[in-house]
Amino acid sequence: MKTAVISGGAGGLGQALSQALQARGWRVVLLDLDVSGLDTRPNQLPIACDLTDPEQLADATQRVIESSESIDLVIYNAGVTQIRGFDQSDAASHRMVFDINYFAAVEMARAFLQAVRVSQGTHLAISSVAGFAPLYHRTAYAASKHALEGFFKSLRSEEAPHGVRVQIAAPSFVATNPGNAQEQADGTARPGSAKDGMDEMSPEAAAKAILRGLDKSQPMIPVGRVARLSWWLNSLSPRLYQRMMERNIRGPAE
Repeated sequence: MKTAVISGGAGGLGQALSQALQARGWRVVLLDLDVSGLDTRPNQLPIACDLTDPEQLADATQRVIESSESIDLVIYNAGVTQIRGFDQSDAASHRMVFDINYFAAVEMARAFLQAVRVSQGTHLAISSVAGFAPLYHRTAYAASKHALEGFFKSLRSEEAPHGVRVQIAAPSFVATNPGNAQEQADGTARPGSAKDGMDEMSPEAAAKAILRGLDKSQPMIPVGRVARLSWWLNSLSPRLYQRMMERNIRGPAE
């Protein structure tokens, strides 16, 4: 039985990906801060883990490797957003966004690197439209997702000789936590809780699109209509994309 590891596995998109993979006959390991709502079953293993804590991450990844016949797919889905103007943010919150969105994924990839090589499996990073284009009031979030994409695009070249695929999925607005932002004083909040989202997708629709791209071995998987249009427009004319993004997200000039 193939095994997939999903960080942020208790969230909306993590659960949608988990259910879709289990329906295909996969065993799924779910890493998240709080897994109290998830059952342990033969094809599902939830593990509570703060991915930004080196000791917890080392313990969790070792447990996964020891309990699995193989590690065939690692999905880097854990993340946090920050919706706030840069002039209202601080260095501590900016670093925290990077710790969760970027450094945790990098260290998780390091922990599973050899196991994925052995299985000739796949690393799948869940990025965002903000990973390849600017997004208003999300400087820290966009920067962390740009960094995530830069890392995994570069890793792709290094791992190809080992028969390993590295893919990136870039959803637009996925409604994973509507009405459940749990926003903090520094503007950080649960992903998928933005009030300024456009043409939002359900987690199930996003998971379906992501796995379709996975099956096709697409290096970059724009997820949803807005993501596909953004990818095309930003590639064609970054200036036009920025103007349209500002008009739709920011609205009238402040």
